Amino acid sequence: MTTRADDDPATGHARALLRTATRYSGARCAALCLVSTAATGAGLLLPTVLGRALDLLLAQAPATRWVLYSAALVLLLALLDAAQTVLTGTVDARSTAWLRRRLTGHVLGVGPRAADRFGSGDLVARLVGNAAEAGTTPAARAALLAALAGPVGGVVALGLIDWRLAAVFLAGAPVLTFLLRAVARDTTDSATRYQRAQGRIAAALAEAVEGFRTVRAAGTEGRETARVLRPLPGLSEAGHRMWRVQGRAAAQAVAVAPLLQLGVVAVAGVLLTRDRLSVGEVLAASRYAVLATGVGVLVGRLAGLARARAAARRLGEIRTEPAAAFGARRLPDGPGRLELRGVTARRGGRTVLDGVDLVVPGGTTLAVVGRSGAGKSLLAALAGRLADPDAGEVLLDGVPLRELPHEDLRRAVGCAFARPALLGGTVEQAIGLGLASPSPDRVREAARRALADDFVRRLPDGYDTAVADAPRSGGESQRLGLARAFAHGGRLLILDDALSSLDTVTERHITDALLGDGPAGTRLLVAHRAATAACADAVAWLDGGRVRAVGRHEELWRLAEYRAAFGDGTEPAYAGAGSGAET
Repeated sequence: MTTRADDDPATGHARALLRTATRYSGARCAALCLVSTAATGAGLLLPTVLGRALDLLLAQAPATRWVLYSAALVLLLALLDAAQTVLTGTVDARSTAWLRRRLTGHVLGVGPRAADRFGSGDLVARLVGNAAEAGTTPAARAALLAALAGPVGGVVALGLIDWRLAAVFLAGAPVLTFLLRAVARDTTDSATRYQRAQGRIAAALAEAVEGFRTVRAAGTEGRETARVLRPLPGLSEAGHRMWRVQGRAAAQAVAVAPLLQLGVVAVAGVLLTRDRLSVGEVLAASRYAVLATGVGVLVGRLAGLARARAAARRLGEIRTEPAAAFGARRLPDGPGRLELRGVTARRGGRTVLDGVDLVVPGGTTLAVVGRSGAGKSLLAALAGRLADPDAGEVLLDGVPLRELPHEDLRRAVGCAFARPALLGGTVEQAIGLGLASPSPDRVREAARRALADDFVRRLPDGYDTAVADAPRSGGESQRLGLARAFAHGGRLLILDDALSSLDTVTERHITDALLGDGPAGTRLLVAHRAATAACADAVAWLDGGRVRAVGRHEELWRLAEYRAAFGDGTEPAYAGAGSGAET
């Protein structure tokens, strides 16, 4: 059974987005509609006024007033056209900005699922290009009434001059109606294909740019270029088809419209010879025939709306991924006890975590270890509610994370990652990100705990250095990410491989600061080094999507399979390790 377009969730979301975007600029849309309609009205009056002036001039009667009317209408049309241009640009810009703001917030609310489904490059293409195209919809709809009023008004005006003129024109109207419907249908289909091909190219390009060092080291620039541009033939085909549709419509309009105009002028000429029409009325009839056959304007409007509708549907697809919902239950006082009950999580059709039960007592440190792909980072994401499990629940001090308000959850849980995104204008702002009122003393204390204070002070402007202008290694970036997590505080701190780029001595110092006399709280560490796991109160060993064992590192180290989870199975010591280079 096929799915009707009306029942398509993406189409429904697209319509809702466009309705809200139109309401957002409702006053300007109404003004645009009025201005466009007024311009159309003035355009419909002009042939009659010109015809009357011509008749008076031919009759050598006073025509100054009608000539002035004609000049006033021409001036009014110029002013209305300028106002229409300004209003259209303003509404387009406002609608596009609103769509981007709403969709960006939704993507961030969805979290990693959005990138997993669409890819980061395709998401950027949708939020930039498709949002701009969809943003033209409110203004186009507001101006569509005027675009329709022109042909309709032209037919009515022909009927007022003489009913036979309108009858001649209406005889060919069904052909024009069929033409417009075909243009809208074919343009929507080709625009959808074109935008999808654009998204695939953007996704491949984002992947290539992210891994440019690997590409250059492997010497595969040509191969990557070919991969990025592989959808280009499809893009070209869809683009050419779009132009063919509009070109065919224009050609058909050129074939049909002049015949209708010629028919109207011919009948008007016959009526002129029989003294049924004046010369001025023949002039007016010829102009109204042109207005009535204004297929070019309608074709352009409908083609633009069809492309905008296809773009809006791609935005609607993003909205089909639900954003995380939050509750209103308050978090009670507690030590930060973390509990996972029957947690199952799937990614890409594969069950990564399968019925995980785990308890981290408040105020303790638990290291999570396992082979690559065991689900360590996913477990950390679930613990901080950066993702939701497919089954089971995660609790903090006895309250399911789903039931907490967003503000309470983010105040209670701090995170640091292997590759931290350092957001904010300056280094100080990047460390204080997420804090309601980050004080300089709090930021600097957190930087000292993360051993970042010394190298930050060596930057050109210290803590006021712009993040983009702050040269740093991978290890220094991790220390800034750790400083941000330390500044955050909270009762639960999650470190997802956040020490991986540090040399062993720096890691030891930060681990001591983390587990020492700093602020109390529960800590969950995703560990790839045996030395990191050895510092924790307990270790949870993930294997095959389940918790294989929980215990002290030195107890689990006796098991060969556990040692194999760290690669070579040898346990490094901090003593004598030196100060290995940070990446």
